[in-house]
Parts: sequence; structure tokens; C-alpha cells
Amino acid sequence: MKPPAFDYVRPNDVEEVVGILSQAGEDARVLSGGQSLIALLNMRLLHPSVIIDISALPDHSFIRHSDNIVEVGCTTTQSELQSWSNLSTQLPLLAQALPWVGHRQTRNKGTVCGSIAHADPSAELPLCLAALKGEALLYSSRGERVLGAEELQTGMLETACAPDEIIRALRFPVAETGTGYAFGEVAYRHGDFAIISIAVVASSKSVRMAVGGINDRPQILECPSMQGNIFLNDTLSDFSRTTEVRGDHHASADYRRRVLHSLGLRLVQEAFAWIE
Repeated sequence: MKPPAFDYVRPNDVEEVVGILSQAGEDARVLSGGQSLIALLNMRLLHPSVIIDISALPDHSFIRHSDNIVEVGCTTTQSELQSWSNLSTQLPLLAQALPWVGHRQTRNKGTVCGSIAHADPSAELPLCLAALKGEALLYSSRGERVLGAEELQTGMLETACAPDEIIRALRFPVAETGTGYAFGEVAYRHGDFAIISIAVVASSKSVRMAVGGINDRPQILECPSMQGNIFLNDTLSDFSRTTEVRGDHHASADYRRRVLHSLGLRLVQEAFAWIE
């Protein structure tokens, strides 16, 4: 299929990007890696009047580590982050999750910020941002603002970004001593959309679990640190029973609840073992 007709611009300056967005508003779409947007255009699920290609923006492909934060620029690809030499020590959850993101070929083009902006409820990177309580730096002609992960993703393929804003960078907190991280998912084939995906951050004080693929955005379980398998089993049983879980043609709600319980139990145990 072919996309609908649109105007194409490739600015070399971020101010030009937000200037176009302020004029075009919801009729504009930002293109970076294009791994999600191009498919939506080809299926004619979107009909923008202008596509703004930000891939040529200078100084926006970066991975910066400072003040216990790793900041990732809006044109940084998933492969670039996966190849970052400090990834396994600074962002171990992302080191575990990135191999699950699509395929190597799509990671070579797809950007980290683009995945967050697309806000697919089954996507791995929005899930990790939520589990880690990361932040997004939004930018427009009105200036900058910062939103936490839970504020940012508002629904299926929906974020709190205004029509004239772009996600200029993401901020992930670095790994803390005495904290374990685990990621896993279930899909029909590697690279397919996850039927359910789970990211866990565990310490002696608390356990935080983010679950994707069951609702229109990541669902969060946060509780005091588990005191034995019985407590863990009961907590996950309550969470899987009371959390809204949707079924579809890929998997029923009941199946997703059972996977949530079994996979969640294993990943929490892996996260604690990671500490030891």
C-alpha cells in the first residue's frame, strides 16, 4: 500500500521543527526512525498534511551519563543504545529488554524516543521507562517541560505531548547498588508484539513491577519487599485478579492473567537473585 499525499520537510534545527509543529498542530507528524509511523501511513491509518523528519537534527543523537541519570537524545537509535559500552552496568533493565525490541534491522532505524512517543501498550521501552520511573523532556516553541513516565503515556498510542511538542530526550535513573532488575515477555515469535511483558525492579525495601500487553498502557504493582514465596504468590494473585486485563484474538484475558502470575513470579525471583 502507498501512504496518502503529504508535504515532507527535513529541518536542520530544532527551533524549525517546533515552529512547524506550532503552525500545523495535529496535522503534522514527527518522523525519526519511522518503524511505526511508516507502517501507519502505508495502511492509511494516519493522514497528516506534513511529515517532519528530525533525523538530521544536530546534537540530538547522544547518550549522556551525569548525576545518576542517563539521558538519551531523540535521534538515538535503539541499536546505538544497545551497543553503548556502559549499558549493562548503568541501565541493566534496558540491557535485558532491548534484544526483545523488534528485530536487529528495525532497531538499527527505530529510535528510543520514537518508541516512547508511539506509546504502544505492548512495547518494551515504554514499559522500562515506567518501571524505572524515568522522565521525558518535552520541547516546544513555548519552552521545555518534564513529565514522568506515568504522566506521559495516557492510553493506547496516546501520550500527554501537546500537538506542538516533541520528546527531545529521555532520562533514565542509573542502576542502584542493592537493586535487582529483570525483564521477560511472552510472544508467539521473537520480535512479535508481546502477549504480555514484565519489567521488575526489586530491592530489600520494595518491589516495582510494570506489566505491558494487558491494557492500554503499562500497569504498575508496587509493594514492600517480598517476604518469602507465599507472600509473593498471594500478592501476584491479587494483582492479576484485580487488574483490568483485556483479551483479544491473540490471547484471552484469562490466559494473560495466568501468564502474568507465573512470569511475574519468576522475574521477581530473578531480580532478587541478581542482587546476590
